[in-house]
Amino acid sequence: MTAPFFWPARVYWEDTDAGGIVYYANFLRFMERARTEWLRQRGWSQQALAVDPGILFTVANVSVDYLKPARLDDLLQVSCAPAPEGRVTLLFAQQIRRGAPDGDVLVNASVRVACVDAIKRRPRRLPDFVLQGLT
Repeated sequence: MTAPFFWPARVYWEDTDAGGIVYYANFLRFMERARTEWLRQRGWSQQALAVDPGILFTVANVSVDYLKPARLDDLLQVSCAPAPEGRVTLLFAQQIRRGAPDGDVLVNASVRVACVDAIKRRPRRLPDFVLQGLT
């Protein structure tokens, strides 16, 4: 597994429920954005990957443990640490913390992402450059 990538996120009104607590499903949005920014940091746009080499990443499985709430105006650190899992999937260990990367852990998650052909929508082997980008 590679060293974790951290992406900062602020909790806005639209992320919360009537009590000012982050709605549970919105944590999935924060994690999705962190994975996208992890790709972008490596110079890979999801839009460009869909064209050349013609791949998409789709979530195949999510396991989430909600440990503590996040509240309106909290600054979060969303991490992802990908590891290859077979020839087609990556397993992302993800956390959401309050404040700094060493702040309170709010969410622990495991997200399995499959590589698929952008046209056929069938599983496709992870490109070598993606696997090399994990080290």
